[in-house]
Amino acid sequence: MRYVALFFFMLMSADIWAQDVPFAAIEVQDELHIRLERNFLRLHEDKYQPQNVFLTDEESGFWPGDTEGRTLLAWVMDAQALHRQPLFLEQFIQLLPGHLNRLGYMGIVYDDVISEQQLSGNGWLLRGLCEYYEWKGDKRVLPVIKSVAQNLFVKAKGRYKVYPIRPEQRRQEVGEASGTLQNVVDGWLLSSDIGCVFIGMDGLIHSYKYVGNKEMRAVIEEMIDRFLEIDLVGIKAQTHASLTACRGLVRWGDLTNQRKYYEEAEKRWKLYKQYGMTPNYENYNWFARYDTWTEPCAIVDSYMLALQLWQRTGNVEYLQDAERIYYNALCHTQRVNGGFGCDTCPHDSVSILSIHAPEAHWCCTMRGAEGLATAARFSYTLCGDTLVLPFFRESLLTVGEEKTGVLTVEQKTDYPFGNEVVLVVKENTRGMQTVCIPCRPWVDNYRFTRNGKTLKPAAEKGFFAVQGDWQKGDTLRVTFNLKHSFSEHRIFYGPLILGADADNSSQLTPVYHLMDPKVWNNDYRKKILF
Repeated sequence: MRYVALFFFMLMSADIWAQDVPFAAIEVQDELHIRLERNFLRLHEDKYQPQNVFLTDEESGFWPGDTEGRTLLAWVMDAQALHRQPLFLEQFIQLLPGHLNRLGYMGIVYDDVISEQQLSGNGWLLRGLCEYYEWKGDKRVLPVIKSVAQNLFVKAKGRYKVYPIRPEQRRQEVGEASGTLQNVVDGWLLSSDIGCVFIGMDGLIHSYKYVGNKEMRAVIEEMIDRFLEIDLVGIKAQTHASLTACRGLVRWGDLTNQRKYYEEAEKRWKLYKQYGMTPNYENYNWFARYDTWTEPCAIVDSYMLALQLWQRTGNVEYLQDAERIYYNALCHTQRVNGGFGCDTCPHDSVSILSIHAPEAHWCCTMRGAEGLATAARFSYTLCGDTLVLPFFRESLLTVGEEKTGVLTVEQKTDYPFGNEVVLVVKENTRGMQTVCIPCRPWVDNYRFTRNGKTLKPAAEKGFFAVQGDWQKGDTLRVTFNLKHSFSEHRIFYGPLILGADADNSSQLTPVYHLMDPKVWNNDYRKKILF
């Protein structure tokens, strides 16, 4: 039982998150691979090519750096998950310096105000550049990361303390699918995307890892302090901005080794679930504004945050949240062309899920890439000699090298539509001793066999720990029953929410779809609350 005890000890500590499996070790197949490929192709169409992706302030709706940063980030994430190279990446990196202003960031150089949309957009540029640097190690981008961080964000030191957070300072009940500039308060040019300055905070925190200094740290802590003062529900903050900020808190907790930031993110996750999440696990665009629309950018943030909180707390409820977000929200909003679009918001008095915008090509199509890549990355986690499956996913894992030992495992499954998962050990010179299989509340009657022989592993803290001296050729077969359930006026089959199509109200089918062409048209309707 030594290995089981070790795994569950690590699961309840912050150490589990340090065992991420690199993209290069995971080959996703079937459903997720199809989604990644379709999104990757969409992001190579004319709109996202370098001659069109660099926008003026006016063309971007005064979101400088937003389109550029999100596109770069999407290329980098999709490419790593697919083990491919973006066609226009090198050209983008070469062209970027020529599109920066005289201070080395994107957009207007303001003398008298600070635009929160400018900080947000340049925050995405920082995220894209940092992910690119982590992947390629290309030092050409470090001066750009530094100039954006220092000359835009750090230059505003002392101003974040007075960022307007009182409801009466903000124009509420306004805003379009793409946020717009609003009023000026205390030297801040504010956005209808309330709180979007804290999207920039996450980018600044990411850049600290590579170009950080004491002054930058002080600014980050000033921004965090102000964010933690916000009554997110009272001010009706944008959920996308708030969730991105929470991911920033988690990132800062990692960099400073301070668990208090995880705890603050957890508090705001609870608020989000209560006031910001729709019945099908999408989002209301602002906290407690139930008659608005959803935004895949926020859905991606919620999915990533739930996974990050699981990694750092061991609380399996976050994994359950993430799985339902993936199947019922993220997958529902990916459209037939590989992009991502916005839906309407079912709530207490509205039972129908329909289309608000076929595609949010200006932001969500790019962010969807990070969501899908995150799903690929979280196919497996390694804890010492223990292999953890956070989810069931058709895939091939190959980790390690000849000198230190190799582990290769193939996973075949028809979940969540079928009731079987098969793991085949192709190689295990790495010394894997335990395989941890997820235990979900919507699944029962688990049955395990190894090479045809019945096993009865114990379940604890959301996993079955299957031990053994795993050898090349060993097969672990897991079968189970998916349950139907009824919860808060919703009908589930396993993790899947079921709904009735407008043209066939007698038949219930999943909200989930694999880029169904009909989930694009304005006449698409699905009743999900009963």
